[in-house]
Amino acid sequence: MKNLISELLAKLAEKEEESKEFVAQIEALEIVIFAMLERMEGSERLAIITNIEDALNETQPDDSVTTDDTSLLKQYLSRLLTPPTI
Repeated sequence: MKNLISELLAKLAEKEEESKEFVAQIEALEIVIFAMLERMEGSERLAIITNIEDALNETQPDDSVTTDDTSLLKQYLSRLLTPPTI
């Protein structure tokens, strides 16, 4: 029983480390995309954002994708494409 618990704790620690790496990758991408959008002219930035939103709206997810997942993706895209207010 102790071995099983030890194995489960080791797997949990491994998953937590993978999760931290994934979060760091996502945050780095957010910074890069935001910096790229900030350097563009307003009309060029708006055109790219509109193209991304249109492409997302035209995409039809298959049955394995839940509406919650689709909503979450749209939420994150919106967050990524909307400049932060300070």
